[in-house]
Amino acid sequence: MSLYAIHYVYDERADEREEMRPVHRAWLLGLAGQGIAKVFGRYEDDGQPGALLVFDADSPSAVEAMLAQDPYQTAGLVVSHSVRAWPAGGPWTA
Repeated sequence: MSLYAIHYVYDERADEREEMRPVHRAWLLGLAGQGIAKVFGRYEDDGQPGALLVFDADSPSAVEAMLAQDPYQTAGLVVSHSVRAWPAGGPWTA
């Protein structure tokens, strides 16, 4: 298993995202319960709307398969995303 950083870019439909947020969060919490979703949250600054998620998975294609099930993705609220390998246990780990 490896860690993957996922960067979501949202469109401007904040009201629709907020309406769907409980379902999206339940999906993420389900993955967290399985040990897959390690960190997730939306950006809170004035930049482009989006979020950062960190998943533990076997491959980028496994991450993509999971993301395809995200309620935000299926509703078309994510206009783009990227999946990048993120090293586990760097010098910052105790």
